[in-house]
Amino acid sequence: MEMKNMSIFSTTVLAFAALMLFSQHSRAQKKMTALEIMDTASKTRKLDGSEAVMTLTIINKKGQKRIRKTATVTKLFDGGKTEKRLIRFLDPPDVKGTGFMTFDYEDKDDDMWIFLPAIRKTRRIVSSDKSKSFMGSEFAYGDMNIPVLEDYNYKILREEKLNGVDCWVIESLPKKKETAKDDGYSKKISWISKDHFNIHKGEYHDLDGKLLKILTVKEFKLLDSKKKRYRPMNMEMVNKQNGRKSIFKTNKIEFTPDTKDEYFSIRYLERQ
Repeated sequence: MEMKNMSIFSTTVLAFAALMLFSQHSRAQKKMTALEIMDTASKTRKLDGSEAVMTLTIINKKGQKRIRKTATVTKLFDGGKTEKRLIRFLDPPDVKGTGFMTFDYEDKDDDMWIFLPAIRKTRRIVSSDKSKSFMGSEFAYGDMNIPVLEDYNYKILREEKLNGVDCWVIESLPKKKETAKDDGYSKKISWISKDHFNIHKGEYHDLDGKLLKILTVKEFKLLDSKKKRYRPMNMEMVNKQNGRKSIFKTNKIEFTPDTKDEYFSIRYLERQ
């Protein structure tokens, strides 16, 4: 009888401890600030290295399509504080060989370059170009990178389900007019999942405060199970003001932490 009572006591203690841990986890999750959520979401997007083949489909308001195929390589440097990325266009012939390289820094303005094979020149993309279209798509150059978190004020607007996924809905407001002008946005709203901190949807408002674009993200793939790193396989950007939309679809992607450093240089960018 004494052993039975001890067993019941032990089970009760374990159950109570598990309940307390769950309760503490839930409270810790609820207590996360908007900045902490955005910071975690930005880290979740980063892989030690990757290689991918992607398709960019550009659709005008009449439904006419332009399809562009790309090869992309990425790698983290500086202990994960810098993500370097190279995108090279493979097809069609009029854009083949065009290259885009970015050094996405965690705490300062990014460095970006584009190589144009027709004139065999590499052009540096400055901050004032960030709001311009990336290769004729509805994605801007600035949309391709993770913003410097400290340049914005964040606020949790609400919590809600999006397509069955529990999300925080977070508002991002630029702290300075210069940041808003460079981005081309007065406000961004992000739907971030509570389970894996993936961005499932984004709304972008122009400098007059009107809704400009809506981003929809689908089909997340876990590529680094150890660090819980995901990459979206399908991103669709719809321009609500001109009726155009663009879709980035990942056809193939591999986790490659040993990606060569030499890929991320002007010399390699200009290589044909």
